[in-house]
Formats: sequence, structure tokens, C-alpha cells
Amino acid sequence: QVQLVESGGDSVQAGGSLRLSCAASTSGLSINTMAWYRQAPGNERELVAVITSDGMTNYADSVKDRFTVSRDNAKNTMYLQMNSLLPEDTAVYYCYAVVNIRSGYSSTYWGQGTQVTVSS
Repeated sequence: QVQLVESGGDSVQAGGSLRLSCAASTSGLSINTMAWYRQAPGNERELVAVITSDGMTNYADSVKDRFTVSRDNAKNTMYLQMNSLLPEDTAVYYCYAVVNIRSGYSSTYWGQGTQVTVSS
């Protein structure tokens, strides 16, 4: 019923840029908050950036001033522009969405992840 598909992951050198996309298929259901998480080998999954349905954003301290999250509600798509990439940004990046199922009830969904590798 709800699918999140990430794309845009790649291997880049430090200082480079990437743009991730998360396309949501919701069968007409509306999306509330969306977010990007990442998980590096041996580490727990961590929040990178979050964006509400009306465009309010918040970022992890480690990516502030380098990453920008945005969304196109008409296309049910969220983006993550990543600039000045560092080797420590290497991780699998996951899309997360809170979908409004019916009045007063929502459910959460995850994408399958996209690999970002930054070499020094």
C-alpha cells in the first residue's frame, strides 16, 4: 500500500556532492513528517534530517550547513542535497515517512536504503 524508494546513492570523493531522492507511493494517503536516517557499519541508525508537511526542517549537528532536506508534496518526493561530503558521511541512507492512514491514526514506513560512500 505504501512504498518508499530511495535513489541517488553513489561513491564520491571527499568534498563532493550528492542528491538523494525518496519517492513515496501512498495510494492517495497523505504524508505527514518525512526524514532521512543513515546507518554506518557497526553503528546504530541515526537521524540525519527531518521535514514536516509544511516544510519545517531540523538537522543532526553533524550535517548542519552541509545538507539540505526538501520535499515536493505534489510529487510525494523528498530530497537530501549533500554538499562538502566527508568520509564519515559514508552510510546507507534510509527514507522514513509518517503516513496518515485515517483520522487520528498514522503509520510509519521505511525505504530499502541507498548506499553513500565517501572516499578521502
